Formats: sequence, C-alpha cells, structure tokens
Amino acid sequence: MTAARKNHILVVDDAPTALDILERNLGSRGYAVTCASCAADAVNILEAAQVDLVITDYKMPKISGLDLIRHIRDNCIDTEVIMITGYASVKGAVEAVKMGAEEYLPKPFTDEELFAAVERALNKRELRDIVKGKRPCNTPNSYGIIGHSDPVRKMLAEIDKAAESTATVLVLGESGTGKELVARAVHYSSSRAAAPFVPVNCGAIPEKLLESELFGFMKGAFTGAHESRAGFFQTADGGTILLDEVNEMSPAMQVKLLRVLQDKQVCMVGARKNRKIDVRIIASSNKDLRAMVNKGVFREDLFFRLNVITITVPPLRERQSDIPLLLSHFAGKFAGELGKKAPGISDNALQVLMNYAWPGNIRELENLVQRLIIMMDGTTVRVPDLPPFMRFSAMSGQTPFRSLAEEEAAYIRRVLASVDGNKSRAAEILGIDRKTLRGKLKPFDTFSGK
Repeated sequence: MTAARKNHILVVDDAPTALDILERNLGSRGYAVTCASCAADAVNILEAAQVDLVITDYKMPKISGLDLIRHIRDNCIDTEVIMITGYASVKGAVEAVKMGAEEYLPKPFTDEELFAAVERALNKRELRDIVKGKRPCNTPNSYGIIGHSDPVRKMLAEIDKAAESTATVLVLGESGTGKELVARAVHYSSSRAAAPFVPVNCGAIPEKLLESELFGFMKGAFTGAHESRAGFFQTADGGTILLDEVNEMSPAMQVKLLRVLQDKQVCMVGARKNRKIDVRIIASSNKDLRAMVNKGVFREDLFFRLNVITITVPPLRERQSDIPLLLSHFAGKFAGELGKKAPGISDNALQVLMNYAWPGNIRELENLVQRLIIMMDGTTVRVPDLPPFMRFSAMSGQTPFRSLAEEEAAYIRRVLASVDGNKSRAAEILGIDRKTLRGKLKPFDTFSGK
C-alpha cells in the first residue's frame, strides 16, 4: 500500500514564539507544517501549495485573521480553518464561525485541546471530500463509515432518512462505536452541511459550567465573567449541535434543554432576554435512556423530545465481517503518517482479532493498530505481536471455572488493557465510577491506571 500524503497545515501568527511552539507540536504528530508571520505571506503560500488546514491568529497587523478566513472561503473552499485568539469574545466567535472557521480556540489552550481541534477539522475535511465524491471510499457508503455488514447497512439507511429531515436525532451505542461520526454524517449529508457542526461532550464539562458553556454568558454574570462570551448553541446557529453523552446532564440542565427544544430560544447566563436560534439538535448516549427514565434519573418529556429519530450504532462484536476493512483502513492511515508501508496480517492473527470481543469497540481497534504500526519491525502482524489478553482470549473456555468476582475482575482487566490502563475511560466503558472500579479490583492483582 502506498503511504498516504501527510496533512499539510499552515500556521499564521505574528508572534514568533507562538509559531515555533505550534510548528514543533504539530510536527511531532506527523503533520507537514508551514509557517507564515502575516496574512499576506499566508495568501502567497495558499496560492502555491495545497493546504488542508489553516490555523490563524485573530489579531494581526494590517490584515486580520478574519480577513484571511474570508479570503480562504472565497478562494480555497476545501481548506479547513481554526481560529486561535487571546481576545475571546461573543462577537469574535460568531464572526469567525460565520466567516467559515470550523474551530475557535481561545488562549491559553492545552496541547490536547489543540490536537483534538486539528483532528476534528481534518476529519470534517475528509468526510466532506467523501460525500462530494472527491475521495474514493473502499466501502459502499459515502459517509466515511467503514463497513458493509448488515448492521452497518441498516445504520446507513437510518442516516439517509435522518438527513432528509430536520427532526431531532438520538444516536445510541456503546463507547467507542463511532456515535460522533454518525452524527457528522447526518449533518454533512443534510441541507445544513455548509453551516457549523458543534460537538459538545456533556460528561466532560463540570455541571456548574455546563449552562454557561452551552448558552453563553454576559459580562458580570458571575465571578470571573470579565467579558461576554457566546455559547455552543450560538456558534452552531444555522447548523447542528451534538450533545454527546446527554445522559450525564443534571436534572436542572435537563429542564433547561427541554425549554430550548420547545421554544427554539436560548438565554445567556446573566441576560434578561432570550435569543432565537436555528439549530438542529443531535443527542447521543452510551446508556439506555429509557431505563434511566424508568429509574427517574432522566426526564420522560425530554426523552420523548430527543427520541424523534433514533439511530443505533452497532458494537464491533456484532459486525465482525467489518474487522478486516477497519484493520486495513487504520493500518493505511497510521503507516502513512509514519512514512511506513502498511503491514500485512497473518491468517492466525486475523482469526484472533475476529474472535476477540472488543469491549472498547472501534476505538480499541484503532488504538491497537496504531500501537502495532509504531512498535512493529516486521512486515506482517503475527499472533505473538498481539497483546497477551487477546492472544489467550480464545482459550478462555478451557480454563477452570472461577468465582463470579474473579470472572468480573478478569473482564475489567481486559477493558483496562484495551484503554492502556486509563481507569477513567475503563469506568466509562463499564458504566461505573472510578471508586467502584477500584473497589472491584482491590482483592485482585492488577496494574495501576491513569
């Protein structure tokens, strides 16, 4: 397989230190990085080379970042844009998004926030190319979703129907199955494709901050609110907002979200008037919302408002025939990033992977392939190259019977191994909190996690 072309990123900032840091960090992730200290130089580079993503500062002398975005949208429609600024404001965010910036990063931001924004922007570009037919797809669909199994075909049909309507969509599925990719497919194949797609992880934002993050806040609304700031709903105006893991919302926030769904208006924290919005809402959950309704921890009226169109993303164990396609896709992706040739895979190793339960789903498979590409020296993946918990999983039926607690601990260890010992991620997959996870593992030997 021919190595894939590295994604080309153009970084534009009038501060030499910022350019140096961004170039070094992005280069460490395998991207081809070009730097420009002003918008005029950036325009010359865009005319001479194919650029996949532009990361530009907001305030620069003579020609601002907004002017550069306007030029890109007029002349380089396939190039994605991320705006970074130390002067975050409601006006700046709205202007940047309206001009065509896919991401808006206020300074200071962490490396993880930068990398996540870059990956989201490049994924959007790839999905758009596939939808527009500019990039061939090795599967029968046109959403960047890899697979041709019956469960995937059923899901794709549901995506087609959802894209034709403006109704609220609820995407259900286990962690790591690709719920956000499904939501993106609905958005980018709908009439709102040219408008923003804004994903929000409700479980990752502290409860006290979620309202201000979603709806924005006015200057002086609370301690530390030194300026007004737009929320995710305002930046998604005209497009789609994904409320990922909506099941993590508190009862109070559920009431506020219900009001938004009913009135199509949001009220910024500290404001006296509501603002009309035109946003399609897609919600996702890795838990059974109907069961949560029955337990009284999720509002029934909100559930019915969200559950207009339901798309269920199948776990990887229910679509085993797609595993070879996914292996090939991720091998080509990571080998290309490292400038390597994608390795082959032996029949025995493939059989082990086909028989594995994949508790972490596609995310676990992707992590495995990346690790193999980085660590392997040979040209073929063989059974000894696979992690021990995968190699010996096929023999589990021959082992002596164990107690329920021992069996449970063994399963938890497999989940932990699939996420490199990250206890927070493992607890999320298992549907328990970290304290419960520690308690279940305490009587048994295990390894420490993050």
